[in-house]
Amino acid sequence: MSESQPVQDQYNLEIRGDAAVLTLNRPERLNALTWELMRELHDRLDEIREDSSIRLLVLTGAGRGFCSGLDIMRDNPLGGEDSVLQVLERQELVANLAVKVRKLPIPVIAAVNGPATGAGFALSLASDIRLCTPEAKFSAAFVRIGISACDVGVSYLLPRIVGHGAASEIMLTGNLVDAGWAERIGLVSRVVDGDVVEAALEFGRDITRNSPFGVRMTKEVLAMSVDAPSMEAAVEMENRTQVLCTRTEDMAEAVAAFKEKREAEFGYR
Repeated sequence: MSESQPVQDQYNLEIRGDAAVLTLNRPERLNALTWELMRELHDRLDEIREDSSIRLLVLTGAGRGFCSGLDIMRDNPLGGEDSVLQVLERQELVANLAVKVRKLPIPVIAAVNGPATGAGFALSLASDIRLCTPEAKFSAAFVRIGISACDVGVSYLLPRIVGHGAASEIMLTGNLVDAGWAERIGLVSRVVDGDVVEAALEFGRDITRNSPFGVRMTKEVLAMSVDAPSMEAAVEMENRTQVLCTRTEDMAEAVAAFKEKREAEFGYR
């Protein structure tokens, strides 16, 4: 594949039952992001959000990498002679991609099969769960190219996942975090030998067997509770969510299935 690879070939979206698998497909560049590709990904994520039949998203990369961030060999992230407004618009394009992943109402699993650096690191952090292969490596690489490591939401997400101390080490040094270190500090849930996408889909089935509304509310309230000013504030959100859940058909079916010792059959969310 060449630098002129059509944008529609730079990714692949596959529907597998109630799960979508979104694969970045620029393996010769370790799936580095182009501006055109990011615009396409925004559109695909919008479509996934609106499709009520999709209950899980798996993000991964083709070949031996997850995503090496912006393609700085092709696109100048610093803008060159471009105006401040043009550079800001592109900065918002990549940053909002991570925000959009995080705000999807369905769980997102990053199946990290190799380097996840820069914006690729941010996309993995924006996912709810990260699985990786032994070959995976993570890095807040921005600091290595003369800009701040605080970019694309990393300064918000990383310390909430691994704590302030480990986040400081990763972000201030720009050093690569290998799979073993990532697992020890809780950056990934587990290291997978074999097909990490299949492992992510299998992992996801433990999520999607639960009620669509219950899973959605769990993701939403968990994200809110991380920044709640007090336990009391978190409990107030939980109380209202639980009452709301009791009014759904999902709960009625889940309780009936439990009593009848069978698998629940849920409608779309």
